[in-house]
Amino acid sequence: MKRRKFIKNTAVASTAMVLPPFIDTERVPYFGNGVHNGWADQDSVAIWTRLTKNPELNAQGVPFIELTKEQQKSFADLSDVSILEKSQIPSNLRLEDMEGACPGTTGQVQLSYYPENDPADRHTLEWADVDASKNYTRQWKLTGLLPDTRYILELKSRKTKGAKGQNSIRGAFLTPPEATRPKDVSFAVVSCHDFNRRDHEDGHRIYPAMKRDNLDFLVHTGDIEYYDKRNPYAFTERLMRFKWDRIFALPYQRDFYSNTTCYFMKDDHDTLKDDAYPGTRYGAVSFDRGIEIFDKEQFPSNPKTYKTVRWGKDLQIWLLEGRNYRSKNTDPDGPDKHILGKEQREWLFKTIDSSDATFKVLISASPIIGPDRPKGKNDNHSNKAYQYEGDIIREFVNRHDNIYMCNGDRHWQYVSHIKDSNLWEFCSGAGSDSHAGGWNQDNVRPEHRFLRVKGGYLTVDVMHTDSKPQLVFKHRDVDGKVVHEEAFAS
Repeated sequence: MKRRKFIKNTAVASTAMVLPPFIDTERVPYFGNGVHNGWADQDSVAIWTRLTKNPELNAQGVPFIELTKEQQKSFADLSDVSILEKSQIPSNLRLEDMEGACPGTTGQVQLSYYPENDPADRHTLEWADVDASKNYTRQWKLTGLLPDTRYILELKSRKTKGAKGQNSIRGAFLTPPEATRPKDVSFAVVSCHDFNRRDHEDGHRIYPAMKRDNLDFLVHTGDIEYYDKRNPYAFTERLMRFKWDRIFALPYQRDFYSNTTCYFMKDDHDTLKDDAYPGTRYGAVSFDRGIEIFDKEQFPSNPKTYKTVRWGKDLQIWLLEGRNYRSKNTDPDGPDKHILGKEQREWLFKTIDSSDATFKVLISASPIIGPDRPKGKNDNHSNKAYQYEGDIIREFVNRHDNIYMCNGDRHWQYVSHIKDSNLWEFCSGAGSDSHAGGWNQDNVRPEHRFLRVKGGYLTVDVMHTDSKPQLVFKHRDVDGKVVHEEAFAS
């Protein structure tokens, strides 16, 4: 018997895989950024898409004007949008003339979805306008879905009501299995990408590698782009959007995000700038506005930006929010200084204690154990600047023997374990070798079970042997080769 489906329209967006579009003589909008999904659980998901003028990014565009380090610092303190944009765009050119541009356009989209194994159970939504004020995006909230089901997404675009010409794309996502079902599950954790440091003209090589892994889902822990890095420095909202439009138009990223269940988290560089906290600005953009652009415009939205999701009987994940509720990094450490905030921390401890999952994986944008660089870092729970809350979290985790922590943020891969404790942390590392750095390969600390200053990603697998579940962490290089493995029995 079919479960009833409920759909809620919102003014945000979704992502799907781009196929060669049907082209008409009129200027029909394209899906140059594909379709994205987010926040999937057993019966719901958020879907995002964006309409573009062209099917691909402008690979033949003009490079941005380079700024010196001193100029970048000077402009970062200004707020005049015209001055900030003219500093990097030649006077005779538009933003869409620049290298990598994938400008948006007005139009309408229609979303259809159905279980892959039951195409007759098809649901087609009404045509809807994209929101030009939110970068020509559209979002939907789909509910009433079936658990452990792969859904196909089909999207069509048109310029106006009644227009004959249309373009189309397809995408897909998988809903998690029910909490009572033992099942093998595989997912990946990634971090730290940007357009400039990709390792292939079509994007990051980790994406075709992960596609070969046949993952159930992906967690991106943030720093998906870097506003405060060159080409261009994103001092304005328009330049921030330019960077999202460009990286989402990369074929490797576009194809993967469009066809894989994804959970997108944010960190400092894709909120505003390095070590961003409340009250800081970057050029013409405030910290609060940076949060809005990420949470409500450029990614599938959810009322809360933290969530726990059960993936079958043996796995439950926790996705933490590390920017929205934090104190100022410069505040003195103590009971009133926090990254998670009181409400999120209480929720975290309560939901972990009430969970009967065999394995519990806590995913944070930044480190909780570390080690991190001792000098100049005051932004995460492994730093002295947030030691008070960090100690509370570490003490709580240590009381359990089935919690494992994963993180991004650091540009090197590691496994850290505090001897004679239940504290384990697995860092994914950066998404490319050229992005790796920040730690000396020879600086192996006592807590390091594994250290590799190279790019790649982390896979996590729940496997059953003779009905007994096992949790396996594998660090991989950018092409998917396993470079380290840790396994835990139930």
